[in-house]
Amino acid sequence: MSVIKEFKDFAVKGNAVDLAVGVVVGAAFGAITKSLVDDIINPPLGFILGGIDFNNMAFVLRRATETTEAVTINYGAFINTLINFVIIAFVLFLVVKTMNHMRTQMGKKAVDEEAAKEKETPEPPADVQLLTEIRDLLKTTK
Repeated sequence: MSVIKEFKDFAVKGNAVDLAVGVVVGAAFGAITKSLVDDIINPPLGFILGGIDFNNMAFVLRRATETTEAVTINYGAFINTLINFVIIAFVLFLVVKTMNHMRTQMGKKAVDEEAAKEKETPEPPADVQLLTEIRDLLKTTK
């Protein structure tokens, strides 16, 4: 019974749910990035480079015959994947940089609020100050 309870606690915890949401959003972002590269970046880039289609770029190691398929090194697909990676890595860099900046700003705000609280502490009344001075003098004379 305890294994089932532990699994339920794990599955319901915020971390597991956050991770699942992150994976789903990441997969969707990957699909969007792939479409961006394949449908928006590569066509003009191929046009500028003389009509090159990266998806069809490959080294043929062995041509196809009636009984065997062709053996190719598809470096065009690799170039597409590399462009996808660079875009995703750059976007993640911007997200992490923004999060770190926000975290720093929130930390500064907390420190500033703490300093403001310390400044706001009212000065004790005159009789309390006098008693404090007397106490301190008595401590030094002993």
